[in-house]
Amino acid sequence: MALTNPDYSNLDYDDMAKNIGLKPKHIPLLLSSYLEEAQPLFASLETAIAKNDYETIKKNAHSLKGSSGNMRFTELYDMAKEMELSAAESNSSFEYAKYLEAISIAVATIKI
Repeated sequence: MALTNPDYSNLDYDDMAKNIGLKPKHIPLLLSSYLEEAQPLFASLETAIAKNDYETIKKNAHSLKGSSGNMRFTELYDMAKEMELSAAESNSSFEYAKYLEAISIAVATIKI
């Protein structure tokens, strides 16, 4: 999967709720929790990437993949999955920092 530039600035809460199986009134709380949990993951990933700590990259990318999948952020899920799988193989040629940057930019488009 190539890097993508998803934009989540115009989320449809009704559609999200339907896809997740919840009521639209719960979506802002879920988004708030998602955004709150993403920040420490990004910080940890940044440190792990700088140290080539593949185990930590794999663990945090896995967490990010799961929460993104739960929210149905498919592009974020796919990019986090690529990071996770590459780290599991200790792939030193994978562009972890570029993927993290793309994911961070996309997450920043999420508005509650």
